[in-house]
Amino acid sequence: MINAVIAAVGVMLVLSLSRVHVVIALIVGALVGGLTGGLGIGATLKAFNSGLGGGATVALSYALLGAFAVAIAKSGLAHALADKALAMVDRQHASGGGSVKWLLIGLLWVVAIASQNILPIHIAFIPLLVPPLLYVLTKLQLDRRLIACVMTFGLITPYMFLPVGFGNIFLNEILLANVARSGVDISGINVTHAMGIPALGMVVGLAVAFISYRKKRVYDLEKIEKVEQVAVEYNPLSLMVAGVAIAAAFIIQLLLDSMIIGALAGFLIFSVSGIVKWRDTDDLFTEGMKMMAMIGFIMIAASGFAEVMKATGDVQSLVQASASWIGHSKGVGALLMLLVGLLVTMGIGSSFSTVPILAAIFVPLCVQLGFSPMAIVCIVGTAGALGDAGSPASDSTLGPTSGLNIDGQHHHIWDTVVPTFLHYNLPLLAFGWVAAMVL
Repeated sequence: MINAVIAAVGVMLVLSLSRVHVVIALIVGALVGGLTGGLGIGATLKAFNSGLGGGATVALSYALLGAFAVAIAKSGLAHALADKALAMVDRQHASGGGSVKWLLIGLLWVVAIASQNILPIHIAFIPLLVPPLLYVLTKLQLDRRLIACVMTFGLITPYMFLPVGFGNIFLNEILLANVARSGVDISGINVTHAMGIPALGMVVGLAVAFISYRKKRVYDLEKIEKVEQVAVEYNPLSLMVAGVAIAAAFIIQLLLDSMIIGALAGFLIFSVSGIVKWRDTDDLFTEGMKMMAMIGFIMIAASGFAEVMKATGDVQSLVQASASWIGHSKGVGALLMLLVGLLVTMGIGSSFSTVPILAAIFVPLCVQLGFSPMAIVCIVGTAGALGDAGSPASDSTLGPTSGLNIDGQHHHIWDTVVPTFLHYNLPLLAFGWVAAMVL
């Protein structure tokens, strides 16, 4: 009988690629997985419903960030940034667009990396930073698929390579802790060294993305002008308030570890300052929430989907079955373990949740096959990270889409999920396998 995880993830991916809305694909996939796993319709729906609350916090956070982003647009910050960048393009004539393009790409790349360690706000920066820049990116005819790849690289590579911020949680508190719990001596292991070769695979994928999406891509400027309100007038006071609101949102999020309170504080600063008129707050808040509604509902549905996968018990069954397929071949073993990690993470949508599931069975198997402790850490860590890029339900793909699709011109599956899957999972799979064999 087919494994429930394979059935559920397969149905979800096929429907998503067929342009069925991701929320519907997740619900249908969960139903198929639950029924395949023997839960029955009642137990499947119960598990799905019980899991919905897991995504509610992040969904509400994004709704509030959407309202905050609309308030930022209302302040004229988008127009100010567009004016400055376009003035640079005009001054440098035909060649100027190139330097401005690289400046903007570099900015998004650096901020995405910093969001994992220096300023650990994760995806919260995207709805605030990307929409104001989108008008300029559109004028420069930059392919948004490249921007999605750049941001996804910054959201994943630091935590799987640098033991700082979210990387400290993933590498030390989850990866090394679970490997040690499974009976391997990790004393003296440099986790950065263990994950260095897989991280190099991510770098190669990013370099290829710059080649794949080097050509200009035309988007409808009228759509972005309408959504981003670039014709709004601005003055030094409104820009100063926008800066204070953004800083306050980030600081409060860091202090309280709450995107909800941070975004709410930023929105209130706009309201109290008068930049957003009190009588307009209700409509503006609703507009912002609608802008982020799709991302929120996907996150909620993804939590229900993941809960059904866990309830079937077939996640562990899949891991155990792969162990029986491996036999005594280290090469086949490493490849199968990485592929199972890819499948599980694409379904659950979280590398951090995948590692404990994989480590319990894969670590003893790795010991039996003769892998070194360094190689074991690399295999489990890479298997967990695989699928974070390219999963329709991962915040590493939902985050970039939330910023790039505010005007409806960036498809979540075909413009974020597929490009990041091809450019990151394939090299990560190859480099992870090489690392497992040489470490």
